[in-house]
Amino acid sequence: MAAILGGGLGGLSTGYYLLKNNLLTPNALKLYLLEASNSCGGWIKSIKTKDYVFEQGPRTIRPKGTTGLNTLNMMQDLGLSEHISPITPEHPAAKNRLIYVNHSLHLLPSSLISVFQTKQPFSKPLIYAAFTDLKQKPKKEMKDDSIYNFVERRFGKEIADYAISPMICGICAGDAKEISVKFLMKTLFEWEQSYGGVLKGFMKTMFKPSGEDILELSDLAKRAQEEKWNVYTIKGGLATFPSALYEHLKTNNVAIQMNSKIEELEFIDSSTVVVKNASGEQLKVNHVYSSIPSHSLAQLVGKQHPPLAECLNEIPFVTVGIVNLFFATRQPITPAFGFLVPPIENSPILGVVFDSCCMPDQNGTVLTVMLGGRWFKEKFGDNVSEQELLSIAMKEIQSILNIKEQPTDSHVNILEKCIPQYVIGHYERVDFMRKYIRNHNLPISIVGSSYDGVGINDVIFSAKKQVEECA
Repeated sequence: MAAILGGGLGGLSTGYYLLKNNLLTPNALKLYLLEASNSCGGWIKSIKTKDYVFEQGPRTIRPKGTTGLNTLNMMQDLGLSEHISPITPEHPAAKNRLIYVNHSLHLLPSSLISVFQTKQPFSKPLIYAAFTDLKQKPKKEMKDDSIYNFVERRFGKEIADYAISPMICGICAGDAKEISVKFLMKTLFEWEQSYGGVLKGFMKTMFKPSGEDILELSDLAKRAQEEKWNVYTIKGGLATFPSALYEHLKTNNVAIQMNSKIEELEFIDSSTVVVKNASGEQLKVNHVYSSIPSHSLAQLVGKQHPPLAECLNEIPFVTVGIVNLFFATRQPITPAFGFLVPPIENSPILGVVFDSCCMPDQNGTVLTVMLGGRWFKEKFGDNVSEQELLSIAMKEIQSILNIKEQPTDSHVNILEKCIPQYVIGHYERVDFMRKYIRNHNLPISIVGSSYDGVGINDVIFSAKKQVEECA
């Protein structure tokens, strides 16, 4: 008997893989999923009306690589293939990515020829970044570095400021000067450390096998490869995905308990753990899969295992304000995925997604403004209201996008501590946690965005790997 803590995407995916790997007896209540709130899905939430969809969290998924193809396999297995809406390379949302610098929007280079041209805000063609890498002397051995320092060192300050820093804002609402280079550029960092430079490393390893897991591909995954999807979403909102997972678990007799806040885990031996909830009820299981945030798990294990709790608490999280806007009329915006704002601009917003360009079935103009992140408290203090965030968001888009109308509808949400930050040393920290768990024979697996990647594909693949390791 096993228990999953958390009904977000990580917990739901863990249940899916436990069922798929036949680790549960059919038609028997051998698995419990315990969710503290009154709904599953975690940060994936969609507000759907006849005219638009407001996404409160993620809205698109990348189909590339082992993790992306693995998610598509799951999508087909859940019967979601016909609901997929892909964005192919020729679509404006794939080709056009903008950044806001010096009071203007700039189109980031997206084609081979553009790499050889000078495009604002860069002062020279991006091809010069390759020469910068080649000219740099080998760097003394390092265990880790910030992604900003690495990119500035290898490719120059402009690339770090105008390409990497806003990208980190868009992915994890974080500060590139704090985030580990291994978060997005582990291979490039290893090339620098092993071969003295990124291009040197690329040339020496270009014919070596990638080392990625080989998956048996579903028809949907094969279609994504053949059509070269850039990203994809789900018609009617991305929340359709966790809803399908929830129904799959429910149909297969997983005992899903809502409003079940856990207060403590008591480890009895290597195959017994007692799960205690806030109501005083206890559940004795053989294994626990924790998909809740690391700081929440720290509170549950701190009594018996302080060193593990201390390490879990060292992973920082950031708060993001989300402002969804619907304009019944078409607004004068460039067809694009949206724009990001580099931290050096000192803006209250991280960026804006043009949902009506990158999502299907959107009438009028739909925008999502992201605010704060790593700088939420610095920009807005401790008690900012939703109305204040709406006013700030409107002021910014009126200035940047020249939108004069008031929105027909809007929705504001403050997502408290929603995204973990993989700061320097993160992967060594996670290695310590898992070694501690193994060395103490604790019947627990740690799953999800706190540890193995913040993206949808990463969370799902984390669940798959942890289930397989316990099989």
